[in-house]
This record gives sequence, structure tokens and C-alpha cells, in this order.
Amino acid sequence: MTDEILLTKQGYDKIVAEHEDLVSVKRNEVSERIKEAISYGDISENSEYDSAKNEQAELEERIHKLENMMRKAKIIDESKISNDRVSIGLKVKVKLIETKEEFEYIIVGSTEADPFEGRISNESLVGDALLGRKKGEKVEIQVLEGTKHYQILDIYK
Repeated sequence: MTDEILLTKQGYDKIVAEHEDLVSVKRNEVSERIKEAISYGDISENSEYDSAKNEQAELEERIHKLENMMRKAKIIDESKISNDRVSIGLKVKVKLIETKEEFEYIIVGSTEADPFEGRISNESLVGDALLGRKKGEKVEIQVLEGTKHYQILDIYK
């Protein structure tokens, strides 16, 4: 199944919670706004109605997207992952050899990626290059700015 979406348990739970909120809370709120806008009369020139209908369309699109993600999700069982090699669901501490700076990343599926939070995608240049590597290995990565050299300092859960 090539359409799989790799998610940690935490990432999957976040998607499920958002879906539940949108379906049980936000849908009702938007529905009430539409009813209220209709009560104002002629909907052909009713900006409140148009705005509420646009919000409803965006909401339904997001719900559909989340349902698709839940259907295609492959949850990474972090308890079954060995930390002898970099893998999705594990944290990796690396040192940029050129500057001696140290970084800590969590390798996640692309859906959960948030570089500002240290969550990098397995499909990103750095994430992909680190996958399968062992502690102590040096990795050369071609990035937009040029070539960077990392050393893997630690791999853990």
C-alpha cells in the first residue's frame, strides 16, 4: 500500500482528536451560523451567509482530509523499534561537524513534520539521510546551501 501515511501514536491521536472536534463541535457552530444568516432574509446578497457557507466548505474539506489520513495511517509502534539505527519514531542527536552545533530531531512521517519543533520528516533531505544510520556514523548531506557533515551522537526513544 503505497498510500500509507506514517504516523506515531501521538500524531494519530492528534488527528483523531481534531476530527472529533470538527465533527462534534465545529460542524454545529457553522450550521448555527448558516441558520442565523438565513434568518436575515434574502441570501442572494447576504455576506454572512456566503461567509458561513465558505467556512462550511473548508470545514468539510478538512474533515474529509483527516478521515483519509486516519484510513491510510500506519502507526509506528515505538515500543517495537530498536534504537540501534535511526528510524521513524526515534530521536536522534547529531552534531554539525562544520560548526560543532548539536541538534536533536525526532524522525516522523511527513504529515507530522514540524521543523520548528525538531520533528523532521523521513522524506526530508536530513531525515532521509539519517535513516538506517548507527550511532557514531558520519553522514554527508547535500542540502540547498551545499554539503553538510553530521555525526550521529545518540539514538533514543
